[in-house]
Amino acid sequence: MSKDLGKHTNAIGVDLSVGLTRAEEGAISNLKKLAKKWPKTLWLWSGSGSLFVMKYSLAEKPDGRIKGGTSVDAKGIVERIDGIPNDGGDW
Repeated sequence: MSKDLGKHTNAIGVDLSVGLTRAEEGAISNLKKLAKKWPKTLWLWSGSGSLFVMKYSLAEKPDGRIKGGTSVDAKGIVERIDGIPNDGGDW
C-alpha cells in the first residue's frame, strides 16, 4: 500500500481506507507471489463465472483462440478453479 494525500491506495490508485482483513491481505499477497512464478505456458481465463487454467500449446492458435475466430479454444482447458469469485468482463 502506498500513501497518497493521506489515503491508503493500492497499485492502481483505488482507495483502501475502508481496510482489508488479514485474510484478504494474505490472499492478495499469495496471489502476487504465485504470479511471480507462474509458468509462461499457462494462462487464466474467466468465463460465465468460472475460472479456468489454460495451456497455450493445446489450443489451435498460439494466443489460445480458435483458428479464424476470437473465441477461446476450449481444448486449451487443463483445470477449472472453483471457489474464487470472478468476472470475465472489462472495465
